[in-house]
Amino acid sequence: MRLTNTLLLLIVAIALFGQESGIVAENVEIQQAGTGYAFTEGPAVSPDGRIFFTDQPNDRIYLWNETQGIELWSEDTGRSNGMYFNAAGQLVACADLHNQIVFFDRDKNRHVLFENYEDKHLNGPNDLWIAPNGDIYFTDPYYHRDYWEEGHAEVQEVRGVYHLSRDGVISQVIDDYKQPNGIIGTADGKTLYVADIGDRKIWKYEIRPDGTLTGKTFFAPEGSDGMTIDDRGNIYLTMGKVWVYSPDGKLIQEIEVPESPSNVCFGGKDRDILFITARSSVYTLKMNVKGVK
Repeated sequence: MRLTNTLLLLIVAIALFGQESGIVAENVEIQQAGTGYAFTEGPAVSPDGRIFFTDQPNDRIYLWNETQGIELWSEDTGRSNGMYFNAAGQLVACADLHNQIVFFDRDKNRHVLFENYEDKHLNGPNDLWIAPNGDIYFTDPYYHRDYWEEGHAEVQEVRGVYHLSRDGVISQVIDDYKQPNGIIGTADGKTLYVADIGDRKIWKYEIRPDGTLTGKTFFAPEGSDGMTIDDRGNIYLTMGKVWVYSPDGKLIQEIEVPESPSNVCFGGKDRDILFITARSSVYTLKMNVKGVK
């Protein structure tokens, strides 16, 4: 039988967008690791492979261990959302109770790294990525919170993306988004991916030595809440499901999740477990690829 061009394209699409990319381990199913939360977010992998994640409406941070499961870590998080570990092993977070970037010390005490851009509070830091050199990039959209004090307003004129240098110098590096959200960079610190969830687009940038961005390039036609990257350079997006794009912008995998995912990262001692936060639950999936360290 002679195949039509349309049928050939359909066969290719099934192979590409189904389970044929080879990134998911064979004969595995997604597993629910925990449930009963209000809204899970901000998964971040520690140096030993444990994953910390937030239940933001309840102002809590939990930690997941692949052998011991989940336990409560803190009930005083500043309403932490996106999180990431720095080179010193400190957990850094976007804490929007007071619109701050904070870090937690070994005793779980919270310390302010940054607040108040140009003498005005931030709109509400949402997600962040820490470059290999220690610089922090974070998104600052605006999602009104019912726990803010009465009269709290969106005072920044731009829903921007910021660069906080390891020396404490702040600059706004993106100012043309509708609603910035997810953010992730490459292990070599040369490329940054940022989601404009309000415009349902992912953009790619080159990172200059001084931390500024250049070469804005369209990467993918999706919005994304949280994002991560694997050791092949594939980018993982969360919007209804987990979408995986190759470094050259090709969709290579769609991962269905029982609940709409909010964020994602790799964890476990071998960094080969995809950890997904999704509304009231968190999920794990064994992979053939690994997260970057």
